Amino acid sequence: MISSDVIRGYTDIMILFLLLDEDSYGYEISKNIKALTNEKYIIKETTLYSAFTRLEKNNFIYSLKKENESRRTYYRITDEGRSYYLKKCIEWEVTKDVVEKFIRK
Repeated sequence: MISSDVIRGYTDIMILFLLLDEDSYGYEISKNIKALTNEKYIIKETTLYSAFTRLEKNNFIYSLKKENESRRTYYRITDEGRSYYLKKCIEWEVTKDVVEKFIRK
């Protein structure tokens, strides 16, 4: 299990990744993060919804209601969100390169 402190700066990238191809809602995103990480990271509900708020405030995603599903709030990535996602992917490569200099295997 990975510490939420270690991954805190990358929850946005996980959420945006899951929204690249289709709209989704909170529980489904949480479930997909858990599955894709083989249960090594389970995002807390408060972390997830704080990220939604932050991403929406920055115009990286927006919320919407779908017909026949009035109880669920879906999220959709924006063009700005796609650009931010790509920027964060590049940042991750640099971060990984720097940190690996200090890892002794």
